[in-house]
Amino acid sequence: MRTTRVAMAAVAALLVSSGPVLAAGKDAKVWAAAEAARAGQLELLKQVVNIDSGTGDIEGGRKVAAVLIPRLKALGMTVESVPAEIPGLPENTVATLTGTGKAKILMIGHIDTVFGPGTVAKWPWSVEGDHARGPGVADEKGGVVEGLYALQILHDLGFKDFAKITYLIETSEERGSPGTRALIDKLVKAHDVELNLEPGDAPDVITVWRKGSSTMNIDVKGRAAHAGVAPQDGRNAAVELVNQLATVETFPHSGDGLTVNVTIIQAGSRYNIIPEDARAQINIRARQKSDFDKVEATLKASAAKTVVPDTVVTITRENSFPPLANNPATDALAVRAQAIYAGLGLKLATGGNGGASQSALAYEAGTPALDGLGPVGGGFHSEKEYMDLKSVTPRLYLLTKLIMDLSANPPTK
Repeated sequence: MRTTRVAMAAVAALLVSSGPVLAAGKDAKVWAAAEAARAGQLELLKQVVNIDSGTGDIEGGRKVAAVLIPRLKALGMTVESVPAEIPGLPENTVATLTGTGKAKILMIGHIDTVFGPGTVAKWPWSVEGDHARGPGVADEKGGVVEGLYALQILHDLGFKDFAKITYLIETSEERGSPGTRALIDKLVKAHDVELNLEPGDAPDVITVWRKGSSTMNIDVKGRAAHAGVAPQDGRNAAVELVNQLATVETFPHSGDGLTVNVTIIQAGSRYNIIPEDARAQINIRARQKSDFDKVEATLKASAAKTVVPDTVVTITRENSFPPLANNPATDALAVRAQAIYAGLGLKLATGGNGGASQSALAYEAGTPALDGLGPVGGGFHSEKEYMDLKSVTPRLYLLTKLIMDLSANPPTK
């Protein structure tokens, strides 16, 4: 109980230090602007959804950027195309707008998707009732377009009560942002707050916590042999991999805590050769960093105990994003957002999920971050992906008003 009281007091203190919470009430000018923007917003979204831009699609990423950059420049923003930090990725876009106030606000969105070349040809933008569909429509092109239109509204209203707004549109989030890590680290440290344009969860949720993500590689080295003439001379790497995967089954596969799931399995080269090599990739999501170490230690212990003689099992780890833990700074931002939404007569819930994002990097740098500010969506990373059209205008209003509120009252880092 004492711990609960202390935590509540900490949140209350942070709310005070972060500036006053908006009183309930609709800003008629901003709402009218958000409503007026709807047709253009959806038309732009349709245009960028209908461009394949899976992570690593350099041409596709550049095509999307070519659509967005002229619009950012038309708002008076200074736009820089920053090369990715690893090969095989398109440039990142950093757009900066200077104002007359004191707050330094960072927005982050990503234009890469999980879908490969040719996806748009078979699954283009479509509208079915209240749902828009297409590759990346919610994750995260809907949020990227929303961010641009929030800046458009601020421009049209002549709002400049901020020191700086920086808009990072990056191209490798779906792989853990390997092409932007140094850039994100630099930007989050140079700003007072980070607003992330990942989609909101249904029915209308902003994200205050996220799991971190990591990949464990299980590589097995065996011995090749003719599968018909001398199979006894081989050492079957695929069989040993199956043995190792039994360890993965000791961990939970779903839920709000640690999850461990097999995502890729590779073995063998021809039907008549005993497999010499086998590999599995294991996706780990966790709310505590220590859980990643726990999984790695368990897999390494298993690797030391092979059932196929003379096979060697190697475990390697690829870190993606750390967790975004529940924290008072994010909670304080959520309270502000909820007050803005209440002015529309709407209720904004808070929650979290297993989808990692750049907000965790802001959190680790000590910069307050709020996530899930894009339009509401679902079915992510599948052909069931959708964006809820009912959320488009309220979410644009929310982002615009939140920027205005943070401009007047930037949070204390």
